[in-house]
Amino acid sequence: MMPPFVWPVRVYWEDTDAGGIVFYANYLKFMERARTEWLRALGIAQSTLREGTAGQPGGMFVVTDTQLHYSQPARLDDQLLVTARVSQSSKITLTITQEIRLAPNKISREQLSNKEQFQPPYTELSALPMVCHGTIRIAWVDAAQLKPARIPHHLLEVLQ
Repeated sequence: MMPPFVWPVRVYWEDTDAGGIVFYANYLKFMERARTEWLRALGIAQSTLREGTAGQPGGMFVVTDTQLHYSQPARLDDQLLVTARVSQSSKITLTITQEIRLAPNKISREQLSNKEQFQPPYTELSALPMVCHGTIRIAWVDAAQLKPARIPHHLLEVLQ
């Protein structure tokens, strides 16, 4: 199995509730950011997808289902690692498995602020404390009509 894409996130005041714990819905935002950065790392610009290219109509991914399990809270100033990888695919949908893990203190500020992907060894990542994990199902839709469509073959090949 290919290692997942990993994106670092730091918890800020705006992410927390009055107790300094990450508000539950914000984990979905962290996962969305990781999926967006994963696509960028693969050379896929969502704005280009939406506009279409020569001979290809514009399209975009929309979330159709989410399932999350919370294991422990993340708190103000925590450093998190958010993963993304395709676990299932069809001609119209992808299921993305995602995890949010508590990053070790040994990750430097430079690594966390680096615009490039932070990719620790997968075996090391799996040993980190789990904060939240789940699946996000996304479907491809025609950008003009917002109706389900087939994921372009070239895009499906890159994502798998």
